[in-house]
Amino acid sequence: MTQKNVHANPNKNRTPRHRAREFALQGLYQWLLNNEDAGAIDAHIREAHGFDKADAEHFDTLLHGTIRQVDKLREGLGPLIDRPIDQLSPVEHAALLIGAYELSNHLEIPYKVVINEAVELTKSFGGIDGHKYVNGVLDKFAAKVRDVEVDDAKRR
Repeated sequence: MTQKNVHANPNKNRTPRHRAREFALQGLYQWLLNNEDAGAIDAHIREAHGFDKADAEHFDTLLHGTIRQVDKLREGLGPLIDRPIDQLSPVEHAALLIGAYELSNHLEIPYKVVINEAVELTKSFGGIDGHKYVNGVLDKFAAKVRDVEVDDAKRR
């Protein structure tokens, strides 16, 4: 996983919830590559430097919720991507899963915030243009699962 050294030189503007998403992305990355037990991944990540500044509850929700719903999330994302899901980079795959999970289960978070967070995760940890791909796919996913909210935003 490419990383722009986000933990060695922390940006003070990263919120606890954003940090939770960063750690969830790392956990999902590990799960996608090694199919490790979610509990073991969770325990390992909680020991990581900086975890104390993350929203631990949101981390739990994202990591365990996404893994629990992975089949449903992949089913929803499948028609929106241009290749088999197993051919996505693990960072893009994890960011799409987190974004799809939040769009589907956390209606209290505006859809634009969810997409922006997934894009930022991909910029921090992924390849050069992966964030553009994640943005495009999650825009389409949001239009499916949050059609009223997306339509309202377009009318404004």
